[in-house]
Amino acid sequence: MSEIKHTEIHEEHAEHDTMTRKKIWNVFFVLLGITAIEFFIALYLVPKNIVPIHVANPIYIVLTLAKAFYIVAYFMHLKFEKIGMVYSILVPTLFIIGLILVLTNESHHWVDLR
Repeated sequence: MSEIKHTEIHEEHAEHDTMTRKKIWNVFFVLLGITAIEFFIALYLVPKNIVPIHVANPIYIVLTLAKAFYIVAYFMHLKFEKIGMVYSILVPTLFIIGLILVLTNESHHWVDLR
């Protein structure tokens, strides 16, 4: 009986042992690259009118969501959790984002009526 408990505990820790220094540095460089791309767009492409601002804004949003994914998945260890835990965080977050988008659209409608 004690061998089974010891094996279960060891397997539970094995999931979190996959986050090595090499993996942390890889994630760091991915985040650094995404941030560098954002700065390049904001400080070079938009001021020179190579990329218009209405095209740059959705690019910023996608890049920011990619950075948020890496931070949540690796540094908050959500990537190593069971799928139920992931869904219990992901579904309400998507619902809140959808609610914000709907309310933003509704507020623009009221502004346009004035």
